[in-house]
Amino acid sequence: MEFNAGKYHIAVIGAGHAGCEAALAGARLGMKTLIVALNLEAIAMLACNPSIGGTSKGHLVREVDALGGEMGINIDKSLIQIRMLNTGKGPAVHSLRAQADKHLYHREMKRTLENQENLTLIQGEVEEIRTRNGKVEAVKLATGQVYYCDAVVVASGVYLKSRIIIGEYTAESGPSGLYPARSLSRNLRDLGFTLYRFKTGTPARVNSRSLDFSKMIVQPGDPTLAPFSFMNDPIKIEQVPCYLTYTNEATHEIIRKNLHRSPLYSGVIEGVGARYCPSIEDKIVRFPEKKSHQIFLEPEGLYTNEYYVQGMSSSLPVDVQIDVYRTIPGMENVEIMRPAYAIEYDCIDSTQLKLSLESKEIKGLFFAGQINGSSGYEEAAAQGIMAGINAVQYLKNEEPLILDRSDAYIGVLIDDLATKGTPEPYRMMTSRAEYRLLLRQDNADLRLTEKGYKIGLVTEERYRRFMAKKEGIEKEEKRLKETIVPPSRENNEYLSSLGSTPIQSGISLYDLLKRPEIKYKDIIKLGNLSEEAGPAVQEQVEIQVKYEGYINKQIRQVEQFKKAENMRIPQDIDYDQITGLRLEAVQKLKAVQPMSIGQASRISGVSPADISVLMIYLEKRRRERKADGS
Repeated sequence: MEFNAGKYHIAVIGAGHAGCEAALAGARLGMKTLIVALNLEAIAMLACNPSIGGTSKGHLVREVDALGGEMGINIDKSLIQIRMLNTGKGPAVHSLRAQADKHLYHREMKRTLENQENLTLIQGEVEEIRTRNGKVEAVKLATGQVYYCDAVVVASGVYLKSRIIIGEYTAESGPSGLYPARSLSRNLRDLGFTLYRFKTGTPARVNSRSLDFSKMIVQPGDPTLAPFSFMNDPIKIEQVPCYLTYTNEATHEIIRKNLHRSPLYSGVIEGVGARYCPSIEDKIVRFPEKKSHQIFLEPEGLYTNEYYVQGMSSSLPVDVQIDVYRTIPGMENVEIMRPAYAIEYDCIDSTQLKLSLESKEIKGLFFAGQINGSSGYEEAAAQGIMAGINAVQYLKNEEPLILDRSDAYIGVLIDDLATKGTPEPYRMMTSRAEYRLLLRQDNADLRLTEKGYKIGLVTEERYRRFMAKKEGIEKEEKRLKETIVPPSRENNEYLSSLGSTPIQSGISLYDLLKRPEIKYKDIIKLGNLSEEAGPAVQEQVEIQVKYEGYINKQIRQVEQFKKAENMRIPQDIDYDQITGLRLEAVQKLKAVQPMSIGQASRISGVSPADISVLMIYLEKRRRERKADGS
């Protein structure tokens, strides 16, 4: 029997990485918020790899943090190792990745939710989202509670009708044996949403006591632990190492002989998996020329013997998994504590969403995370904070916060999902961002903190810290431009020792820093300056000076991009009435309902010729309305 259990401004379905950010954003912005978790012990669970960040994903974490989110703060509390990736390349692709104590990560996020003002946390399964007159009205739980609300954020992760697959064995289950959500898929279909079936997977967890680390290559953390959150200073902990080993021909031969038992090739798995994160059996089939593949052994926490075997995602039967793992150096006597598995789940067609992540058809209904077809904790958190912010903006009857592709990786992520859709689990990559030199992980606060502050999510303390950094950068750049280094013998000898050309006349420290071989620490000595600027300011100044030409070129590209984004398309436009548009373009434009010419040009199936026809039509319409005085 159902009953009225209360009234909230926002109800968030799911307490994974998307749900946590959405609920915290809503509550911190003053809305009475409810968050419903299938299991309170699975809040912010690191169901797959025990890490946060990585290439491009670290950018997303920094952006969530700059907007006032929680993921960066939480991983800084619970990390056990951290590394900056891609340091041999330019700053656009530098990205932090931290190993987490997965149990501590969960506990700290649960504690944060429990102690957040305006936020109520409960355990239960939402089986129905109720609407009235095209607007959200309530959510109903399987146990009968009906919570009335004005906005809903669906952040159900991989739990919708989820199915675990290990060889010939299948079970209706969420990750790690948790209950699936059985009813919400049907309700979403009834509400008009198109559902897809996607698949992801995870490797086995093994007992570290059964491993021989002496046969593996130690992977230590960085000497200096840069934090994820802009609110934190460098972290000081004793780091735990990871280990590297490799598959070999014996590994590959066992897999090839047992492909007929793999659900991927026997037809048991129906869902579409991610190309960019293939299972080990998929790697062997797709890359037969490769004689070995990297395998990383990563600790799941400080107080467990479980290690995550990165690179060995699989759905092979358990007996085959054991045989395969025992061919790998250092794993000859391995004991599997939790077998690898594949998981299938329902997700929506993300082109049914606006760029605000609100449904195009049902007002007040927002979606975030893997329900939108994305994969990864970081992608989920990024969508979660945006859905939470925009649910509040909706309730306040104010314009949504839309980050475009030149603002943030978050903007690229959401634009890709809402405009292009995704035929497979979507993973963020630096190559997806056209303006990645501007969208670096080191300057996420300079790009987004002001926006978060205007919305109200960035605290005064965070804003003061941001302003101090911004002013420090301006002051330091000015100081470097005004400090002139004379062509003395001592200075030229020092330049020569750095492999740099001696100077014939006075030169500013700013211009010297442009030289590839000169580092910030070098110009401090040359100018006989005290290190007034902190590490964060020094990093920004060095990047901005060294890449000034490239940055200015990309800024000009962004200006051109903005012109197309600012050419708005009226939402009452009737594409069927536009002569010259191809049928496919009409269908795609009607489905996506783009906000601008820029967004329309990114829709798959809409050609440059279609865009030209659309622009001519809009200009004709504008002139006609101007002539009519309307």
